[in-house]
Amino acid sequence: MKTAVCPGSFDPVTLGHIDIIKRAAAIFDHVIVVVMNNAAKRAMFTQEERVDFLRQATAGITNVEVDCYDGLLAEYARQRGANVIVKGLRALSDFEYEFQMALTNRKLNPNAETVFLTTSAQYMYLSSSLVKQIAQLGGDIRDLVPSCIVDDILRKARQIKS
Repeated sequence: MKTAVCPGSFDPVTLGHIDIIKRAAAIFDHVIVVVMNNAAKRAMFTQEERVDFLRQATAGITNVEVDCYDGLLAEYARQRGANVIVKGLRALSDFEYEFQMALTNRKLNPNAETVFLTTSAQYMYLSSSLVKQIAQLGGDIRDLVPSCIVDDILRKARQIKS
């Protein structure tokens, strides 16, 4: 069985993330979407909220599991028996960082290969940072995130703005 790990901060999950997750689920037997904390980013949502959002958004995908982890991705993949790390790429600017991470993960865990999936063209511009900014400024995010979490995101954005 091929198990893939699809890591990210998912702060919040976007339709671009869901696109990558669905496509990974069509390729691999089991996909673990793992919410990780990125020390370089200040999260708007707690890790628990992000896990909940992802569980709601992926509820219909039978071979997807959602988890969270605070350590090294390479170690998480080893612990879970995952032999593939799936990363989504939006643009060339993503590639340089993700390539560096892939080489580092390979050094730390030679049994895990990184596979890059390019985002669908309709989501190339989309990022969690953009969604948060639009939500905090009162904009419409319905075409950017799964419909099941729109209200939760807007509620949190209003709380932060107050």
